[in-house]
Amino acid sequence: MVSEWEMHMALGIVSGGSRGIGRAIALNLAAAGYDVVLTYHKNIEAAQQVVKEIEGLGQKAASYAFDVASLEASTSAMEQILAEHGTPEVLVHNAGITDDNLFLRMSQEAWERVIDTNLKSFYHLTKPLLRSMLKNRRGSIVCVASLSGQKGNAGQVNYAAAKAGLIGACKSLALEVASRGIRVNAVAPGLIESDMTSSLDLENLANEIPLGRVGQPEDVAGVVRFLCSDEAAYITGQVIGVNGGLYT
Repeated sequence: MVSEWEMHMALGIVSGGSRGIGRAIALNLAAAGYDVVLTYHKNIEAAQQVVKEIEGLGQKAASYAFDVASLEASTSAMEQILAEHGTPEVLVHNAGITDDNLFLRMSQEAWERVIDTNLKSFYHLTKPLLRSMLKNRRGSIVCVASLSGQKGNAGQVNYAAAKAGLIGACKSLALEVASRGIRVNAVAPGLIESDMTSSLDLENLANEIPLGRVGQPEDVAGVVRFLCSDEAAYITGQVIGVNGGLYT
């Protein structure tokens, strides 16, 4: 018997999909015809709102709460998603946090928490799904990295290290799975208006950006949707900067 989910075009999973860039990605994929499963950590109200908005676009949606930094929790959740919704065509690895400080003042806890959430979670989320995706011989994995992972940023040694590692993981996995029709790419946002940048003087910082403005979550989401589409069928192992020209 074909389930409601299997009757739809395709399934996309977006980690950290309740707010900011993740929310914009989830809604953009839904607008393109994807059913969407989003993951989140604690903010159930925000997650439920995104689910409601996706359903308003005529697509199926579901949300799952767990800590992507935990291997046990992630494996259990991803196996549950597979069992309940089937194999995704798209996996967007977006979940991430910052805990900024100068390296000399950075605690081991801050270092490990950022590495675990931003980088180790790539293993935690991708590994349980990969075999099933490979059997389908079709799919796209997109990682939301960062400008910090490309050029570094003072006060973000932990974050930059995690995002640089994520870029390396994407490039390497792309080589491993290309023959099975799976593409793996990364987007590297620059300064994007979101909860993560709410404490910054965005108006002043915009003067340093060649395009003269701070990016919006939708700027990133559009590129992610492109990378998930058949229009990007010959693109894999790439990092696309979405930074207004701040770094080329």
